[in-house]
Amino acid sequence: MTAKTRGMFALMCVLGVSSLAPSFAGDKQLMPPMATKEEAQIVHWRMPEIEKRFMDIPELPSPYIAVSPVVLDDNLPISTLAKAGINTKEIVTLAEEIATGKYGKYDSMLIAQNGKLVFESYFKRGRVDLSHPQSSATKSYTSLALGRAIQMGYLSMDDLDKPVLSFLGKVDRSKLVDGAEKITLRHALTMTTGIVISEDGWEAMEQDTARIQGQGHIQAILEDSAPITDESQTFKYGTGPQFVMQVIEAVVPGSAKTFIDKELFGKLGITNYHWRTAPSGLPESGWKVSVTARDMLKLGLLVSNNGKWNNQQLISPEYLDQATQRQIITGDDDIYGGGELVSHQGYGFFWWGTDIEHNGKKHYAFSAQGGGGMYILLVPDFDLVVVVTAHERDDITQQLVAERILPLVARG
Repeated sequence: MTAKTRGMFALMCVLGVSSLAPSFAGDKQLMPPMATKEEAQIVHWRMPEIEKRFMDIPELPSPYIAVSPVVLDDNLPISTLAKAGINTKEIVTLAEEIATGKYGKYDSMLIAQNGKLVFESYFKRGRVDLSHPQSSATKSYTSLALGRAIQMGYLSMDDLDKPVLSFLGKVDRSKLVDGAEKITLRHALTMTTGIVISEDGWEAMEQDTARIQGQGHIQAILEDSAPITDESQTFKYGTGPQFVMQVIEAVVPGSAKTFIDKELFGKLGITNYHWRTAPSGLPESGWKVSVTARDMLKLGLLVSNNGKWNNQQLISPEYLDQATQRQIITGDDDIYGGGELVSHQGYGFFWWGTDIEHNGKKHYAFSAQGGGGMYILLVPDFDLVVVVTAHERDDITQQLVAERILPLVARG
């Protein structure tokens, strides 16, 4: 951080919450909070104790709230709330409420409309240049990696309905449970594999690292599971991502890790991230990735633009259309971040879908979600993308979008 930037940040901390509503002091823009030298050394998920280390990051002395986001060297399209026609005062009021902890322990909230970042805020442990644990939002990134493989011709849309085993030539089929061949790539993407293994069974398997190297991981799962039947192939959160990553590893040149780095994140200019390696030797597929809030927004904008970035088609539009729609209905008993204005929850290809209500009309929204409060939430009817990072499971983010953000966007 330069001396000038540190001076701006110090001024920001002195001004306090209310006077931080604008993103500028006089005619000088305030830079978003950046990690100190010590904080920058913390790479989330790299070590077992990382969660504790993340909690050791000091909270910001006051929030950063920018209605006119600063242009940084990250190629993120930038505009302002005013140009988007969104009520500045009401968004700032919401951000100030979030800063107090009223709705949970939020670390950032970013809003984009019409393909551009128009609002940016950081709270507590949020830093613009510090990657944030993503938890299960990782699943959505795994889905995008598969969509990239389809766009590049390594897979086809027809392959979604082929057995996963047809891509994994190193699995010994003679040792598998009955029905193992019933699991298609689509089943894996919608978490309807039918795999049934006890918690103790999963734990024992993961500890036997020699057994689960490479495709041995799928071999072990399909040996240890109960038989796969039509009845067992219902939605069960958690099973599926590892199958998808194995298919990516099998069909792309080189490795899945290199493919993600070069062909997905690399194409978006995402470099400040960590994608942990699973015990199988492949990239983790369901959790343990860290990404900055701005880079989360890039992923959201990629999806909102039908898979295009800088006029290059990165993700198959046909795949994205299916991935972000409700392939199955999971019910309204437990909507993450929901409330009375959020309903009809379903699941696509590692993306969640809901209806959010405004003025009696329901609008479709879909999101990448991670435990702890991570969201990339898109509302296509209003070309809206909202990114949130946090470190508390209990939140009402989808309800807040419906109740506090959507009316302002709709009015604009």
